Amino acid sequence: MSKIRYWSIVVAVSGFLFGFDTVVISGANEPIKALWNTTPLFHGTFIMSMALWGTVFGALLGGIPSDKFGRKKTLFWIGILFLFSALGSALAPDPYTFSFFRFIGGLGVGASSVAAPMYIAEISSAKNRGKLVALYQFNIVFGIFIAFFSNYLLKGFGGDNDWRWMLGVEAIPAIVFCILILRVSRSPRWLVLKKGGNDEALSVLKIIYNDDNEATRHLEEIKKELNTTSKSDNIFLKKYRFPVVLAFLIAFFNQLSGINFILYYAPEILGRAGLGGEESLFSSISIGFINLIFTLIGMYLIDRLGRRQLLLIGSIGYIISLTVVSWAFKTGADSMVLLTFLLMFIASHAIGQGAIIWVFISEIFPNQVRAMGNSFGCGIHWVFAAIITLITPLFLDSNNGIFKDNPWPIFAFFAGMMTLQLLFTIFIMPETKGLSLEDLKKKFVKE
Repeated sequence: MSKIRYWSIVVAVSGFLFGFDTVVISGANEPIKALWNTTPLFHGTFIMSMALWGTVFGALLGGIPSDKFGRKKTLFWIGILFLFSALGSALAPDPYTFSFFRFIGGLGVGASSVAAPMYIAEISSAKNRGKLVALYQFNIVFGIFIAFFSNYLLKGFGGDNDWRWMLGVEAIPAIVFCILILRVSRSPRWLVLKKGGNDEALSVLKIIYNDDNEATRHLEEIKKELNTTSKSDNIFLKKYRFPVVLAFLIAFFNQLSGINFILYYAPEILGRAGLGGEESLFSSISIGFINLIFTLIGMYLIDRLGRRQLLLIGSIGYIISLTVVSWAFKTGADSMVLLTFLLMFIASHAIGQGAIIWVFISEIFPNQVRAMGNSFGCGIHWVFAAIITLITPLFLDSNNGIFKDNPWPIFAFFAGMMTLQLLFTIFIMPETKGLSLEDLKKKFVKE
């Protein structure tokens, strides 16, 4: 295995922690609600969405340590955040302590979504950047799959406290990640940008390109690009308007597909479809499995078909699947019909938005402002994720929810938003495959 692939896999393990941490709560949702007798508003605000508000802050602030201390050091401390969150959430004596430690985990998730894809993009060549950054997404969905599977296996393991085991087991991969991350190199572009470490950067570039002349050429390109930008530049300057708009829209549409709504509340949604109890947890595993398989397909295609083509395919799949799910809920269609098209929705996400979002955001900003650009794009993503998770109990709660009898309008709304995403893909979104990060700067930024 090449060093670049090894470093990418190690860094992408932070995606596993991301996926596991965000979805493991689905198995603890109902037990916690019963244990602490929380109201729908409290449950949505503190229990279910507190981690996401941590994620918002982690994403918005993650660019600061990534710039100041480097991508590698930031990733190490992200692992520490996941470790404390897992242990603290599992041992929490009350909902307030629980919410605090879920917030800590959210900080790790948000900062990870900034630092990890950015690091991998900066150590990759143009021809393999898509699939290597997509390793991060693969690990997210692998973490989701393992979280669903772990919740299923641990159901009943600790009696009334089985949810504590579900949450606490995350400490194991968090420790492994903290150890492994110490062995990766620092980003060559960060070394040039912040440390003036041309010699160390050149040694890393030689590993990336396996050719001394090619490595030297890319080092000169990086230095030249930095000379054309000011250290005082920020992403809200007029010349960066296009990448900012792209980052906003790709993140906005990612969450307005309803992906986190479905993943976080999978057991409850499936229960409404007649797949309750242990059967709903088992069906959740099938969601994780489909997510995993189609993410692998997306990884295979991302550097072949390109980012834009995958999003086009995914958008069409979104529209068909969400429309049928809405119809199935409205008409009371067979539960297996609904499950089938929910799985199609997951497949559409995995091969489209899921495969491209972290790759695309990490590519479109120049070296000088990449950390802040990633923070912006990821922050938008998580703001909308937090809002959706916060308000979901107000719509789904079986006693007082707006759509307590039938949630079909929610899925119809998401289908409409994906129609807008399709138009964005056709008329606005550019292709980024096959171009170096420095060449993309020339394409997107007009001095």
